Amino acid sequence: MADYLVPAILEACVVVGASGDKLQEVCQTLNDAGGPEPMLLEPEVLHVLAPPFISRPQADTDVPKRAKRRRSFLRKKREQPNLATATQGGGVPEGRGANEDVSVPKDIDLMALPQLCFPGGLQVTNEQKNEQFHYLVFTDVFGNKTYGVVMQYYRPILEGTSYQNGAGSSQISKLFSAYGFCIISKYPYFTALKDCLSCLLNQLRICRLSDMEERVKEFAAKLTLVPIPPPGQLHLMFTLRPLTITLPSREDKDHPAIDLELHLPLLCLRPQQLLQVLSCLLQEQRVVLFSADWARLTLVAESLLIFLQPLSWQHPYVPVLARSMLDFVMAPTAFLMGCHLSHFSEVAAETDDLILVNIDDGSVSTSSSDTVDLPDIPSSAADCFTQRCRSLSIHFDLDQCHSASCTDINEQRAQRRAWQHSLNHDIQRIALELIVNLFRDVSSHLNYAHRVFHSEQFLKTREPAEQLFYKKVLETHIFHSFLRDRLNKQMDNFTRMEVGTRSAIYKMKAMIEVPRRPTMQEIQAKRKTSSMENKLSKRLGMSLPNLGEDQTLSFPRNPLLSRIMMPDTALRTAPKPVKVFKLADFPVSLSFHSVQSYYSEVIQQLGKDIFSVQNENSSLLARFYYLRGFINMLCSRRVDALSDFQNLYKTDTAIFPTHLVTLLVDSLHRDERQQAQRRPELKRLLFKVKTDNEKPLVQTDNHVKKFQLPRIPLHQDEFVRCIQECGIVKDVATIRRLFDALTDGQLKEIDPELFRVFYTFWKEAEAEAQDVNLPSEVINQLDNSECVYKLSSSVKTSHGVGKIAMTQKRLFLLTEGQPGFVEITKFREIQSVKIASAPFLLVRIPSLRIQTASRPEVFEANLKTETELWNLVVKEMWAGRKMADQHKDPQYMTQALTNVLLMDAVVGCLQTQRSISAATKLAYFDKIKYEVPMMVPKTTSETLKHKINPSLDLVEPQTVHVLLYTPGQLTCNDLQGEMNPKLWVALSGGRVVVFDAASWSMLQDSIQVGETQVTCMIGLVQEQVWIGSQDSVIYIIDTHSMSCNKQLTDHRNEVTGLSVDTRDHHGSQYTYSCSCDGTILQWDSSSLKVRRQFHLSCDRLSSMQIHDGTLWCCCSDSIVELRKSGAPHRRITLPDDLRSMPSSFSCFILVPERGQLWTGCSDSEELCLWQVNNHKYPSKRISLPGCSGVTCMIRVKNQIWVGCRGRSGVGGQCDDQLRSQVLVVDPDSLTVAKELQAHSDTIQTLCSAEDRYVMSGSARRDGKIAIWKVE
Repeated sequence: MADYLVPAILEACVVVGASGDKLQEVCQTLNDAGGPEPMLLEPEVLHVLAPPFISRPQADTDVPKRAKRRRSFLRKKREQPNLATATQGGGVPEGRGANEDVSVPKDIDLMALPQLCFPGGLQVTNEQKNEQFHYLVFTDVFGNKTYGVVMQYYRPILEGTSYQNGAGSSQISKLFSAYGFCIISKYPYFTALKDCLSCLLNQLRICRLSDMEERVKEFAAKLTLVPIPPPGQLHLMFTLRPLTITLPSREDKDHPAIDLELHLPLLCLRPQQLLQVLSCLLQEQRVVLFSADWARLTLVAESLLIFLQPLSWQHPYVPVLARSMLDFVMAPTAFLMGCHLSHFSEVAAETDDLILVNIDDGSVSTSSSDTVDLPDIPSSAADCFTQRCRSLSIHFDLDQCHSASCTDINEQRAQRRAWQHSLNHDIQRIALELIVNLFRDVSSHLNYAHRVFHSEQFLKTREPAEQLFYKKVLETHIFHSFLRDRLNKQMDNFTRMEVGTRSAIYKMKAMIEVPRRPTMQEIQAKRKTSSMENKLSKRLGMSLPNLGEDQTLSFPRNPLLSRIMMPDTALRTAPKPVKVFKLADFPVSLSFHSVQSYYSEVIQQLGKDIFSVQNENSSLLARFYYLRGFINMLCSRRVDALSDFQNLYKTDTAIFPTHLVTLLVDSLHRDERQQAQRRPELKRLLFKVKTDNEKPLVQTDNHVKKFQLPRIPLHQDEFVRCIQECGIVKDVATIRRLFDALTDGQLKEIDPELFRVFYTFWKEAEAEAQDVNLPSEVINQLDNSECVYKLSSSVKTSHGVGKIAMTQKRLFLLTEGQPGFVEITKFREIQSVKIASAPFLLVRIPSLRIQTASRPEVFEANLKTETELWNLVVKEMWAGRKMADQHKDPQYMTQALTNVLLMDAVVGCLQTQRSISAATKLAYFDKIKYEVPMMVPKTTSETLKHKINPSLDLVEPQTVHVLLYTPGQLTCNDLQGEMNPKLWVALSGGRVVVFDAASWSMLQDSIQVGETQVTCMIGLVQEQVWIGSQDSVIYIIDTHSMSCNKQLTDHRNEVTGLSVDTRDHHGSQYTYSCSCDGTILQWDSSSLKVRRQFHLSCDRLSSMQIHDGTLWCCCSDSIVELRKSGAPHRRITLPDDLRSMPSSFSCFILVPERGQLWTGCSDSEELCLWQVNNHKYPSKRISLPGCSGVTCMIRVKNQIWVGCRGRSGVGGQCDDQLRSQVLVVDPDSLTVAKELQAHSDTIQTLCSAEDRYVMSGSARRDGKIAIWKVE
C-alpha cells in the first residue's frame, strides 16, 4: 500500500557534485601547477534522500517498522546507488523492516541525472558564482512524467580537509566547486519547488560542510509532510522559513497542475512565430529549442505542450540536453528537445529538417534554411489567436504601477501569484480557442458506434489553402490520440467550449439525421469566402478510399460551423475563486510523535473548515474531505480515512480516489474491518470495493478505424456494418431494404465491386450537391435551412425548359436562358403523381404529371428516361411529408429523404432494366401508406404538437424510461442570461440525454449515471436533478456543469421513487426517496444528510408522493398513507377481482380537494376511483378503451392523463399500427375525454411542462417522445 502513497510533493532529493577524493586530487593538481585554472569535472551522485524519514518507535509492534539506513553524505565515486523502487509518502505507512536500505524511486535514471544537473559541465572556478536554477522533465516509455528542479550552489574547496568527517585545516583556497541539489517530484510544481530550494539555500550559506547533510535531510523530511492538493479549487499553503509557499491544485484528475508562467513564450516569441512552432508540433516535426538560459528551455517547452491541450505530445521529450547528449537530435522520429544556445551551429549541422527555435531572439528556422517550409496554421484560427494574444497584459509591473508598494515579501508574492493565476487562465482559454477553431468540425465526421473517423469527408470541408496542413496533422500520433478521446466522448474543456460555441444551424442539423448537403445559408456564406472554382473531379478524389491516393482535394469549408470566435466577455471570464488551506507549521523535531502531533493539528484544522462550509459549498467540502482522508491514512486512522473518502460520494465523486481506497480497504486490520462493518455507509463502501475487485477488467476500446472498401463478398450483416461504418445510413431496417434492392433477383450477397460502384455514386452525388451554383434570385426564394438534394437534367416542362430541383420541402424549376426560379409545388400540397406520355413526332415520350392543391393546372415534365425514378422519388417524398405532418414527427421526412437518395444511388449503380424495380424496395413510405392508415385521428392531430427522437445518434431506438421537465430560470453567475427549460430523458443503461425544451434541440447527448436502468428523476431548486437507479444509488446532476459528480448510497435496493416536500423547513427543503424493499429516507436537500428513515412492510414499494407533508406510497398490493412517524395510517388494497389476477398497482394520483384517489393497475383495463375516507371499495371504475394495462398517470390542470400498454397483436407483440394510447380523463364526468395515438409501443412515462404541455415516452420499438398540448 505504501507504494501508492504518492500525493506528497517530494519523491526524492538527490545531491550531485564532485567526490571528496576528486576535489582533493584537483587541489593537489592545481597547487602543483602553480596557479588556479578553471577546469571541468565529471559530476556524480553524492547522496539520495528518499522517504520515509520517520519510523515508528520500536515499542509500536502492531505495525511493521520502517527505518532509513544512514548514509555518508559525500559518497565515493565507485559507490553505485541502489536502483530499486522506493515507497513514497511522508507518513508512517507500513510494510518493511527497520534494517532495509532506503532505495531510489522508480523512473529516476541516476546514470543520466548528474549530467542533467550540470548540463554545461561541473566547473571548478577561482571565483564564487551565483546560484542557478533549472528544470528537468523525465518521461518513461508509457508517457508518465517525473519532474526535477535543480539548484547549483557553489562552495569553496577547503585544502587539507578530511572530507569524511569535516575536520581539518581552516585555510581556504581560491577554488570553488558546485553542488547540485535536485528535488524530484511526480508533480510539475516548478515555482513552488524553486521557492523551497531558495529557502534551503539560506541555510546552506550559513552551515558548515559537515552540517550540510543534516540540513538537507531535514529539508527533505519536511517536504514529505506536504501533501498534494486534490483536484479543484483548493490550493495548499505552507511555511518554509522565510517564505510562504503555495501549491496550486490541478483543474481535474486528467490534467497536471499549472505552476509556471504561461506567458513566457509570448515574451520570447511574437504570435506569428509562436503559431509556427505550434504548427510544427501539431505536424510532429523534430523541434529543438535553444537558449543561453537552461531554465528557460523547460519552462517554454512545458508551456508549448500546455497550449496544445487536449492534444498530448506522443514523442520523445527532453527539454534539457546535456553536452554529452547532443547526438539525441539525430533521432529519426519526431521530438521536442532543448539545447544551450552555444550548440546552435553544431546542432544545425548535424542533420537536415530540424526546426530550430531560438528562444532568446525569437527566431524560427530550419537546419537547412532560414525559413520554415511547412504548412501554416489556417489563417482564420491564426488571426483569432493573434488578436487575442495582442490583447493580453503580460507585464506585471505595467499592470501594478498604479498600486501601492507591498511592505511584506509574502504579501507581494501573493499579489504576483494572483495576477499570474488570472493571466494563466486567460492564456489557456486563448490556446484552447485556437485548438477548438482548428478541430471543431471533427465531431461531425465521427461514427461513434463503429469508431470510424471519416477523414476524407473532413478534409473536403477545408479551404484549399488549408488542406496540406490538415492532411499532415491527420496522420500524426498526437491527432490519433485526440480522436480516441473524442470517440470515447470525453467531457473535457475542448468539448465544453466546442459545444458551448456551436452555431444555431449546427444544433438544428444535429437534430435531424440527414445526408450532408449545403443549406442556402451556407452557400451564401461560402460565396463570401471562396471562389467556387472547385470541380467535381478534384473533390471526389479524397472522398473515395482505395481509389487513388495522388488526387488532390479542394472543398470550401463551412464558415458557419468553423471560425467561431468567442465573444471577449466569454473568453475573459474570471477564473473560479480558489480557497487556500494553510498547513500547520512544521514540527521542530521530526520524531515520530512530533509528526503525529503535526498531522493531528492539520486534521483538527480541516475539521473546522469542514464544519464552516458543509452547508454552503459542496465542491470545497469535498476537497477538505479528500485532504483529511489522506492525512488520516498517513496517521493509520484507516476507518476515519474511509469515512472521509465515503463522504466524497455526497460531495464530488469526480475526485474519488478509487485505487487509493482499494489499497486502504485491503490494509484494514481485523478489528478495523469489524468497526467499519458496523457503520452502514462504510459497510456499503467495503462491499463496493469487493465487488469492483471481482469484476473482470474491461479494457477501454481505444482503436480508431479508417473506413476501407470491402474486398470480399458481403452477406447482410456484414453489409449493414459496412454501410454504418461509411456513414451513409445508421438505421438497420433501412440498410436491410437497401441490401434487398442491391441483390434484386441475385444471390443474397453484395459483390465488392458493386459496393464500390454504389459507394462511388453516393459520394459523387454528395460532391455534386456541393457544386450546385444557384443564382442569388433563387436562393432568396428558399428557406435558409433548405438544401438541394436532387437535380434533373435539362428537360421540357409545362413551366418552360430547365432543371427540376428537389429540396426537403419542395420541387422547383431552375429555368434556362434567363436563370430563374419557378416553384412547382411543396410536397405537402401534392394531390396526385402519375406517369403519362406526351406525343413527340411519331413517338410518345414518358412524362411525369403532378397535380397540386395550390394550382388548378397540372405540372408536366418530359423527363424521358428519368421519369420512372422521379415518379418514385416524388411519391416517396410526398408520402413522407404526409406522415411527418400527420404525426408531427420531422424524422419521417428525413427518413423519406434518405430513402430517395438511396433509390437514386441504386438506379445509378445497377444500370439494368430491373434497376427501377430494385429501387421500389426502398420506397418505404409510399408502400406503407397502402398497408397502414396514414390518417391520424383528428383529436390526436389537434393535440399533438411535436415528436422528438432521443435515440437519434444510436444504431437502434432505446426505451424512454423516465422523463423530467425542469423550468427555465435566471442565473446570476457567468453571462448566461436566461436558462431555457430542459427536458431530461432517461434511456436504457443509465444513459440520460437533455433537450432544450424551447427549441427541442439536444443539449447533452449523454450523461452516464451508473450502468443500470434509471427508475425516477426529480428536479430541485438547488439546481440539481436527482436520479434514482436500479443499482440502489441516487445520482445527482449539477444543472450548470451538466455533470454527475454526487451520489447518495444509503439505499440497499433499487431506488423506485423520489418526491420533494416544497414546504420550507427553517430554510431547508426535504426530499424523500424510497426503494423497492420498503425503505423510505428523508433527506435534507442542502446538506444531503438523512434526517429520518423508516420502513414500510409491503410486497414491493414502486413509487410515492407527498401531499401537505403526508406521504402516500404505491405498493404492489396496496396504496398506503403514512403518519408522520412513518407508521401506516390508511391502506387501500387491490379490489377482490384483481387479486385473483397477476395484477398490481402501477400508479396513483391523489386529488385532495375532492378527497379522491385514482389508481391504475398494470394488467387492468380500468381506472379505480376511491374515496379517501371510505376506501374499502372503489366508488367508481372507469373503462379505458384500447388498453391492456395502465403504466403511468399524471394530473395536469383539471385532467388526468393516463399512459397505457397497447393491446397485443400476433405473438404477443404490438404490430406496426399505433396501438398504445395516452388517454385524457375528465374527473367531472369520469369519462375518457380524449384518446391520443402517437406511439407504436407501450407508454412508459409521462411528465408535464408547467401544465402547458404533456410529454409521453414509449418503449424501444417506438422509442420516441410525443409532446402534447394541454387545453
